[in-house]
Amino acid sequence: MANDELEGNTLTVYSFIVRADRPVGTRDVTRGAELSSTSVAFRHLQKLENMGLIEKNSYGDYVLKQKANINGHVWVGKNLVPRLMFYSFFFMGAFAAEVGIIMLSLVIKGLVVQSSFYFLTGMTAVAMALFLAEGLALNRKLKPKHESEAT
Repeated sequence: MANDELEGNTLTVYSFIVRADRPVGTRDVTRGAELSSTSVAFRHLQKLENMGLIEKNSYGDYVLKQKANINGHVWVGKNLVPRLMFYSFFFMGAFAAEVGIIMLSLVIKGLVVQSSFYFLTGMTAVAMALFLAEGLALNRKLKPKHESEAT
């Protein structure tokens, strides 16, 4: 289920609940998602509950009901990873292979690399850097400040 409403602080709260892997209260969410007050946390918890993603247990804590598909992101275990990161890893592999071929051409005398291959390698490096930068920027938006500083 893709959720267009799941963005900003609501997405941060949802991501915190998934990573917590235990029932969480409003104060836990306020601290864990670094929100300004418990009323803000409560509003986002209600929004998630209305969307059917979390539910309140008998103790009044919130538990995960289901994992949602979030546009532009992929769940890897309990971590939400921007899709752009996977694209950057693809280009990283292609770049490593291209650099390997260039290095081999320096060692093996019969292997000649055309100048267009250097251009291709440069373009691959640029694509890798752009996807990586955008993926890291999206990842930084998703995680609270203290978590992104620790990693």
